[in-house]
This record gives sequence, C-alpha cells and structure tokens, in this order.
Amino acid sequence: MSAMTEGKNIYVLKASCRGAIGTVSRLSTFMAERNCYIMEMAQFDEIDTGNFYVRCVFSSTPHVTPPLEELKEAFGRGVAAIDGMEWDIHDTLTPPKVLIMVSKFDHCLDDLLYRKRTGEIKMQIPAIVSNHPDLKRLADWYEIPFYHLPVTPDTKEDQERRLLEIVEETGAELIVLARYMQILSSRFCEELAGRAINIHHSFLPGFKGAKPYHQAFERGVKLIGATAHYVTTDLDEGPIIEQIVERVDHTYSPAQLSAVGRDAENMALSRAVRFHLEHRVFANGNKTVVFR
Repeated sequence: MSAMTEGKNIYVLKASCRGAIGTVSRLSTFMAERNCYIMEMAQFDEIDTGNFYVRCVFSSTPHVTPPLEELKEAFGRGVAAIDGMEWDIHDTLTPPKVLIMVSKFDHCLDDLLYRKRTGEIKMQIPAIVSNHPDLKRLADWYEIPFYHLPVTPDTKEDQERRLLEIVEETGAELIVLARYMQILSSRFCEELAGRAINIHHSFLPGFKGAKPYHQAFERGVKLIGATAHYVTTDLDEGPIIEQIVERVDHTYSPAQLSAVGRDAENMALSRAVRFHLEHRVFANGNKTVVFR
C-alpha cells in the first residue's frame, strides 16, 4: 500500500459499452471531481464488435469522497448513462464468498484452500459440497462446513435443488467446480450463468472417458494442459478464462503425465478464480476479455 492509498477505501470499477470518443476522459474526470485516486486502469477496444472494456482500481478518502452508494448513484446517472455502460463498482474490503464443489480428486481443492489460507486468493469459503464423503476430513481441517450430497440418476434433480439452496443460504457469489465429476443439468447451469467456473483437461480433447492420461500416453502426446472456463449448458464449451500448457515427451509415464496434468489444472483454476474475484474478466459472447 502506498502513501496515496494508506487509510483509504479501495474500489474496482468494471464497465463495458460501445467504443466512443471521450469515455476515458469522462471516467477520469468523474474520479477527479470526487477526490478519487486512480491506482490502475486497463482498457481494451475490440475492433470487430466495437465494444469497449475498462477496469479501474481507485481509492477514496473517507469523509472527503462520497460513500460508495453515492458514488454508484452519481456514476449511474452520469458517465454510465451517457455511454450506455454495463457496469458495477466493487468494494475490495470484504472478500467474496466462494462455494467449492468437488468429488474424489483433491488436488484442485487442496490448492485453492492453500492459496486462500496464504492470502494469495482473497475469498471466503462458506461451504464445500461433494457427491462423495472422501474429502470431509480436509474440509474439517480448514473448519469449513462440508455437505455430502450423493447423486444418482433418480436423485439428481433433488440433489441439484439442494445445491441451489446451499448456494442461496451461503450467499455464494462464485461456484467453483474443482474436479466435480458430475454433468450438471441445463437448468442448474442457467441458474449459475456467469458465476460458475469449471476445470478440465482441455489439451486432450480427443481422449474422452476414463483415464485420459493413459490414452494420451498410448498416443505419444507432446503437449498437455488444462482449461478453466465458465459453466454453460454446452458441456466443457463455456467461455475460456485461463489455459495452461506443458510440454512432455516420450519419457513420461502415465503417472508422470497425470502429475503434470494436475499441476496444470491447479494453476489454470486458481488463476481463473482469482481473475474472476478481482473483477478482471468480462463476458464477450463466447469469449472473455481478461485484464491480467
């Protein structure tokens, strides 16, 4: 924290609109007139669509700058109305709530919990949900409520209804599928549109079903990796947030390929979660704009 921000509130403005002359000037003037200090600003114009995206981190001084709700009201009436923006201003003081869903594989869950504990990813985890009981001990160690919700074809609808209840009860702003090995229904995906992130081994697209790394070994692959993306009704085809690629060769056994794959999954998922929670990701049709 610098002398310019010490003792001040830190906010993130996230906005998108059609590209127009004067937008950045109006935004910076708005901040200056209210004694807000711009700490960081990233912007992107997409030539094909004419869309404009901006992320602005700024600080305000209590009793000098208007409170957050007044800032929002003024921005909505002014800059946002003039430029037809989709926007929001987020307070960084309170970490967002993240609900994690998992099955039996523990590496992504363990990695997220560690990054949360060390402060690398600022988030609250009000609950961990699993269709298996195996990882309850890990949740207990971190003192996080664990919900075991087994699922069968006959109980899937009721199980997903209970999942949505837990999301509502916990106030979760983001749902992370940390190797949750169940296909979600279209209704569930629609309910969580834009706030659910999944991870999968994207650089083995031809190897479906069980033991993808064994299949990769048999084919002698040279690249493996992972993709973190938003959940949509199209299985594993949601807008991509982050991808990790690792080079391998003929000396790698299936176990070694799996180890590299786990590391790639951890990195891609943790980055995607952090980018989302820091308001760095913009939906852009079937794609995303990510200010890293």
